[in-house]
Amino acid sequence: MISGLEDRHLYTGKVRDLYDAGDGLLVMVATDKISAFDYDLATAIPDKGAILTQMSLWWFEQLADIIPNHLVASDVAEYPAPFSSYVDELRGRSVLCRKLEMVGVECVARGYLAGSGVIDYEANGSVCGVALPPGLQDGSRLPAAIFTPTTKAPVGEHDEAMTFDEVVAQVGADVAEQLRSLTLAVYSRGRDLAERAGILLADTKVELGWLDGQLVLGDEVLTPDSSRFWPAETWQPGGAQPSYDKQYVRDWLRFESGWDRAAGGPPPALPEEVVVKTRAKYVEAYERLTGRPFS
Repeated sequence: MISGLEDRHLYTGKVRDLYDAGDGLLVMVATDKISAFDYDLATAIPDKGAILTQMSLWWFEQLADIIPNHLVASDVAEYPAPFSSYVDELRGRSVLCRKLEMVGVECVARGYLAGSGVIDYEANGSVCGVALPPGLQDGSRLPAAIFTPTTKAPVGEHDEAMTFDEVVAQVGADVAEQLRSLTLAVYSRGRDLAERAGILLADTKVELGWLDGQLVLGDEVLTPDSSRFWPAETWQPGGAQPSYDKQYVRDWLRFESGWDRAAGGPPPALPEEVVVKTRAKYVEAYERLTGRPFS
């Protein structure tokens, strides 16, 4: 939380803090925190919040013809008082945005088999009720991108897979179809632009909310925190892929840290080497995707 803005503070999530800016507006601040396995880790990744914010701003531009977003301004000088006085704390890692009524479903699109999708497929031959052909492996490209929603669990709890019929039961058929269509459209645009940069977009989570009766993008979009990005040059189905997301942190926790996840205790602090390499992966993803240097 930013000192001096305590009375405006509304919420702290895994990565972002929300502040009330009045008149239906919020200031959303991306911190350098990183989470894994439903834990907020004790160690931050320097510049991570700024990288995520700048990447989302770039993607909002690329997606503007598909779906509007919640952005009002990203220049702190344009923020209302008292936020405009907190330039050092907010510059580069915050946005002024419209308050949305967020959809109660995590909207996920997959173009490749990875993560929990592998477990579901190996058990059922499907992911979130979507039947897939036999013979796929961890990392295989799917015949077509699929909509694989989950529940939206509170911080610290785990999202659970949903079928499309379950989404219909929760939000209605018309809204469910809009969620699926928009999520797949965002994924398709992201996949195509990423491939031009030599990156494969394996899957992504899209945050959607209502504004004046219309679904719009909120939070972040197509960042390493909400997506799996793989370097195309090393893609080889049959196992976990090198990635630009926080999978590097997850792998260190699982295989090198000595942490026993089943024991229930929090993960250990990240060593400097893991912090430096994780930051480098986020920076490389930003620079390859946008074609812009990060500073």
